[in-house]
Amino acid sequence: MLVAVVMLFVVGAMAALSIDVVTLYTARSEAQLAADGAALAGARALANSGMTSDTANTALAANAETLASTVAIQVARHNEVGGRNLVATEVTVSFPNAGSTDFGTNPHVTVRVQRTDLPTFFARIWGSKQITVAASATAEAYNPSGANALGVTTPVAPICVKPWLLPNIDPSNPGNPVAPNQIFNPTTGAIAPTATALLGWTTPPGPPTPNPKRLQPACIDCSTPPAPTPGVWQYYPASFPAPTQALPSCTSALTTAYEQSVAGCIQTPIPCNGTATIDPSDYTNRDTETSSAVNCLTHATNRRGDADEVDLTAAAAPSPPFQFLAGDNNPVAGAVGKDVLVSDSLVTVPVFDSSTWPPPTPVQIVGFVQLFLNPNGVATPNSGPNAGHMKATVINMAGCGTGVTGTPILGNGASPVAVRMISPP
Repeated sequence: MLVAVVMLFVVGAMAALSIDVVTLYTARSEAQLAADGAALAGARALANSGMTSDTANTALAANAETLASTVAIQVARHNEVGGRNLVATEVTVSFPNAGSTDFGTNPHVTVRVQRTDLPTFFARIWGSKQITVAASATAEAYNPSGANALGVTTPVAPICVKPWLLPNIDPSNPGNPVAPNQIFNPTTGAIAPTATALLGWTTPPGPPTPNPKRLQPACIDCSTPPAPTPGVWQYYPASFPAPTQALPSCTSALTTAYEQSVAGCIQTPIPCNGTATIDPSDYTNRDTETSSAVNCLTHATNRRGDADEVDLTAAAAPSPPFQFLAGDNNPVAGAVGKDVLVSDSLVTVPVFDSSTWPPPTPVQIVGFVQLFLNPNGVATPNSGPNAGHMKATVINMAGCGTGVTGTPILGNGASPVAVRMISPP
């Protein structure tokens, strides 16, 4: 009888260890995955909100925090922990470096998920009917523009960069044509004081004739030296490698490497403070091919509403924190008409140091601008005076200058504001 009684407790303890502990560890892993995904989503919301490109606007930072919290909680609630989805009260979002000098350029998002009512099985014989499982994760959104002032000199290297090299000229406030206002300080990478109005700036509508402030090529034939003098919002074609994978379905109709580079994703990271070569070829079809590729990329057709848009809810003009409204042709199931974190219309374009002209070969990249290519931003049909002239909204600016060192941060995706997990590593 004594052995039988002892064995009862031994078997009970083993059952508790073998079943309840496994259940606990499984729920703990699920909680960690939920926290990781929510933290990254919150950091992505901060990165795409524009707040890191306008560090002086405390109201913008507060609004971006609210947006990031909402997104992080929504993502966490779509995760199961211990057999059921989390609820909002089980998710806590915080910003550990809020109020510090580095929050504007490198905000952190911490998400903690906790479930206190995870049921037990055999452990009930020890009086434990419910146990608690919790996990936390911290992610960051790093913009190198303000990092130099903080003593940090780490560059970024986004992927999916479009083959358009923009001169370092502020289109919202170009200033003196002889010595135009810059977007970035070429040495430090800081956003120029005169470029404060560039965040949220949209190329203005123009008459039927070409709009000089639309994003457009500086030259069709860039082979004849010297290359045309840099102009406002006029890009030079870059010699980037064409993508070989993850091409959108519409690229089947795009036959050239240039079209595929615009509509697809160049997987090669393009480092800030790196170099790029201007494509010297005589490319007579560049305008029409740009139109076709951009319409493919943004899922735009002849009808407004097919492509994604900047959400202008209760606002007369785009203003941060930015959100994006999914159009009818958005490929994500169930996203149409809803705010989305990312969009194919969001593109990253390199900015090169144009203070010396003719430029050295290759040119040096001193930053990136993140643009939202607006619906029907190019002429349809893809011909005429406006073909290849793109309408765009500035979402982010990320500069590094010529003084940065160290291994570039790749981040998580195409954004020039690098998003990555920092805890757990």
